[in-house]
Amino acid sequence: MMDTSNLKIKIYADGADINDIREASGQSFVSGFTTNPSLLKKAGVLDYLKFAREVVAEFPNKDISFEVFSNKPEEMLKEAQILHDLGGNVYVKIPIITTDGKSTADVIKKLSEAKINLNITAITTLEQVEIAENNLYHGTKNLISIFVGRLADAGINPEQFIKTSVEITKSHPEAALLWASTREVYNIFEAQQIGVDIITVPPVLIKKLGQTGKSALEVSLDTVKGFEKDIKTSGLSIL
Repeated sequence: MMDTSNLKIKIYADGADINDIREASGQSFVSGFTTNPSLLKKAGVLDYLKFAREVVAEFPNKDISFEVFSNKPEEMLKEAQILHDLGGNVYVKIPIITTDGKSTADVIKKLSEAKINLNITAITTLEQVEIAENNLYHGTKNLISIFVGRLADAGINPEQFIKTSVEITKSHPEAALLWASTREVYNIFEAQQIGVDIITVPPVLIKKLGQTGKSALEVSLDTVKGFEKDIKTSGLSIL
């Protein structure tokens, strides 16, 4: 039976709602947080740097990833430095490509040489994994974020991609492999079994993870009890 007592993989809560972040931090298995521009928009964040400073100040001992906004290399470098300066626990997220499909390899290399810890994001191919890892400076700490859920959403079986990414990352001590865009609780245990280092988990799955450990029969019983509760509160009837 799988539950939180069996967890060895690191879990980062994925979101930009400060209250969700606070709630997730109360779980002993959460060791970091990740954000992205879409999550910031969804959470209604109006001042990015103010939000980022608040999170860093409140959680100085948790790994936190903040993403650059620009697609222009020179601006990405400047934004990355600003985010890096927020705190020693910050990883700067750099997309592996820009919106016009150009590689950010040079940006990754320059930032890594400057000893800025990076989270290379939006990775969906093995070539991108290798490009990211080959441009990381020795002795730095970095994350390689593979977007497993988004591949699956596109009808692509990500299994071999994950396994090979694990193999590639093992030969790069400066990089940890992160499973991003998690879709279900079982993905956490699946990622751990394959050998992924870290997985990002949205708040709704963080809550569900705390409820793992039930037998299949217990799940069945909980389901029908839930149906019964909703029948009573809905006021609906057949007879």
